[in-house]
Amino acid sequence: MLSSRLLRELRIYWKAAGLVGPMLFPGNAGRRRLTRAAIHKAVAGAAKRAGLSKRVSPHTLRHSFATHLLEAGTDLRTLQVLLGHAAIASTTLYLHVSTARMQSLTSPLDALGTSEGRARG
Repeated sequence: MLSSRLLRELRIYWKAAGLVGPMLFPGNAGRRRLTRAAIHKAVAGAAKRAGLSKRVSPHTLRHSFATHLLEAGTDLRTLQVLLGHAAIASTTLYLHVSTARMQSLTSPLDALGTSEGRARG
């Protein structure tokens, strides 16, 4: 899932960096891929520069992506496909609920005796 906005930014980066090979983010030598450690270091450094006090990793970004999609109404099966999980059980690990979402919910008990509660029953 690649947003059109990100695609535009990546094209600008590609041209500005003068890249010609198959790798979008080559390592220092230009011919090797970035290592996991280098990616982790880049993400952690960006978080620090952004003033974030919590520890941030590439996996944090994955969790955030999944959480935002779920809160936007994406169903679990679609999220499973987007994350590349073979088993739905793996996807359920991403079922985090934000504090704001929890605070916006209304208890079903509050609807008892109201027209909304009668419509359900």
